[in-house]
Amino acid sequence: MIPNNCKFTEDHEWIKLENDIATVGITDYASEELGDIVFVELPELNADIGQGDEFGSVESVKTVSSLYLPVTGTVVEINEELNDNPGLVNTSSYDEGWITKVKLSDTSEYEDLMNSEEYKNFLETL
Repeated sequence: MIPNNCKFTEDHEWIKLENDIATVGITDYASEELGDIVFVELPELNADIGQGDEFGSVESVKTVSSLYLPVTGTVVEINEELNDNPGLVNTSSYDEGWITKVKLSDTSEYEDLMNSEEYKNFLETL
């Protein structure tokens, strides 16, 4: 299931914008490809991160995968639940398994990301 209220990247991150705060996580597709997630490296609070820059990583039983921020912004919240329960990324990618929230520096970066239909079409090319 690909939610209609999010935007997506080719690196399989999703982002949902509410006012100027964006919630970021990885897609169901990414969590399925990774397998059982055992650790999530979260970004530091108040860190300024550029669009496309690495902001953390996800470790599964198979591999470690870097996370790239879809937009430029400042980290205003991290999902500390993932420290004790990283599997939330597998079981609830778009809800309880979110990774970070950032205050956007430039909303036009958000507008340039794929919508749900574009992301669905992108997945069909893989």
